[in-house]
Amino acid sequence: MEPTLVLLNGNIYTMDDENPRVKAVASYGPKIIAVGETDAVQQLAGRSTKVIDLQGKTVIPGLTDCHIHFAAYALRAQEVTLDGAASLRASLGRVATRVEATKPGEWILGGGWDKNLWALGRTPSKEDLDGVSVNNPVALVSKDCHTLWVNSLALSKASITRETLDPPGGEIERYPETGEATGILKENAIHMVKSVLPKLTVEEAVEALKPAIMTAHTLGVTSIHVPEGKTSFQAFQRLLSRGELRLRVCMLIPVESLDAVTKVGLMTGFGNEMVRVGVVKLFADGALGSQTAAMLEPYEGDPENQGVLVTPREEMRKVMAMVSTHGLGVAVHAIGDRANRMTLDVIEEVADSEVGRPTRWRIEHAQHVNPRDLKRFQKLGVIASVQPSHIALDMGIAERHLGKRSLEAYPLRSLLDNGVTLAFGSDGPVMPMNPFLGIYTAVTRKRVNGYPPGGWHPEERITVDEAVRAYTLDAAHASGEERIKGSIEPGKLADLVVLSRNIFEVSAETILDVRVELTVFDGEIVYEAEAS
Repeated sequence: MEPTLVLLNGNIYTMDDENPRVKAVASYGPKIIAVGETDAVQQLAGRSTKVIDLQGKTVIPGLTDCHIHFAAYALRAQEVTLDGAASLRASLGRVATRVEATKPGEWILGGGWDKNLWALGRTPSKEDLDGVSVNNPVALVSKDCHTLWVNSLALSKASITRETLDPPGGEIERYPETGEATGILKENAIHMVKSVLPKLTVEEAVEALKPAIMTAHTLGVTSIHVPEGKTSFQAFQRLLSRGELRLRVCMLIPVESLDAVTKVGLMTGFGNEMVRVGVVKLFADGALGSQTAAMLEPYEGDPENQGVLVTPREEMRKVMAMVSTHGLGVAVHAIGDRANRMTLDVIEEVADSEVGRPTRWRIEHAQHVNPRDLKRFQKLGVIASVQPSHIALDMGIAERHLGKRSLEAYPLRSLLDNGVTLAFGSDGPVMPMNPFLGIYTAVTRKRVNGYPPGGWHPEERITVDEAVRAYTLDAAHASGEERIKGSIEPGKLADLVVLSRNIFEVSAETILDVRVELTVFDGEIVYEAEAS
């Protein structure tokens, strides 16, 4: 069988422990057919084989982003972007600019604002937005995507008044003097506004996804795990049916769709190598940036606040029991130490008592874990799906609101030392999709400006090899696909990334200088950097 693509004279890190380094790789169509020394692999090439001399360049398996809201990431380019806005005034200025270009009555959507960066001393309010937008309803999601900032017109369209009750697992922030809504909605209260937003069509989603997929290729990302709903799922399937999907998609099914999924008998793993059903996603708590992450002890300076349990324990147990008995896996968003402990407790109860077993247990974020609970991840077979680039975002917030407990934040080294499988992602659009930013942060525990010297809680740093595995082989394990991808081995999918420098040998501080020079997906070159 004559290969369709051969890469020669490379420095290829396979992520296969039995054959960790090779010089050449050959693929036929979408599958790898040979790895080894250059001379042996070169002999397989025929007249129609595309042969590339890597000239010693480093190759790794295609990278997986294990947690990215991909349609939201794609759509953010069309919305008001507040990332990096250093003040309330700067944020309002960006909104005002969009208002000028928008017809009266049309919604203005966006996000990325972070009150933790502002010297305001308070959260923003509807009155702030009313000052720049009276005739357009405005809805702006926070940096952590767990708080929504809206103006008075948006509240009116959602029929939120002084008499409106807080939804279960959510909070309508109110002025204590009047009981009126301030314009800040937390956790499940966000859905009250989302339910009245203009509905995104599948075709609109398709068109937004196309450039985002191209961006993924420039970053070496060939697979994604997507916790989104119906429209996103349909858009990926439509691209697949047209032969235009150049990214492998594992859909994390929203818990709101669980009844429908079980009625038709869908199970985790159904699908193909391009689009497959993943696990069911539910929320245990909120986020640190919004101080809604559920903690065992109150937040510093806020003795009445231990965060928000979005899903009560008994409801979580009911959901997990249903998931377990219907051949589905589960992924639980858990950030605070109380949320992580409760989730582990429920998993243990269900695993001990229910008939049937899910294909994978996952905890998404696993951000703050009490030391007593670290070993329980391994004991219960729970994968820690973590977004290491969040470390840069959260280090100051954790110290401010958790004090000494910030030592327990992002315990990557401790999880690995306790035998836990790590799977890495970006949580885009909360953070950039760039996996090399994630690798850099996991290895250095620093921001991109090098702060703090020595790293934040440096005892929790991990190695480059461990970080790359969390984006490749262990990421494939997180979706139950370790037999078909995640490493460079004969019989596996030909998803490969050629790097500008050897990421395993450069200094940790220069990891962000590593660039993708070539991305191979399904045995075809989908991205090639321009020669400098």
